[in-house]
Amino acid sequence: MNRTSNATIVRARELRRAMTLPEGKLWQVLRTRPGGLKFRRQHPMGPFVLDFYCPAAKLAIEVDGAAHDMGDNPERDARRDAWLKEQGLRTLRVKAEDVLEDLEAVVRMIVAECGG
Repeated sequence: MNRTSNATIVRARELRRAMTLPEGKLWQVLRTRPGGLKFRRQHPMGPFVLDFYCPAAKLAIEVDGAAHDMGDNPERDARRDAWLKEQGLRTLRVKAEDVLEDLEAVVRMIVAECGG
């Protein structure tokens, strides 16, 4: 797996302090270890910072807001997902609006995707 730079680690720390509303709401549930699974938030991985990561399932969870559909973001997300796949990780993309509208269903989906 590619080495994570100090800059990426610093960026992850910054992002932990500045989580979006959907990320914050999701973290409040994921930190309780649903399904007995441990999650990390704003986890540095190579050149990227993952919104959430479940090490046991090798699953990256990305909360996508409206900005992910704009400009070159879809292509950038695809490159990121491909890089993560090369590292043996899967990516689950969750819409921010789904987190806000039905948090319980999103958590059930995440736990199921982790095999829990």
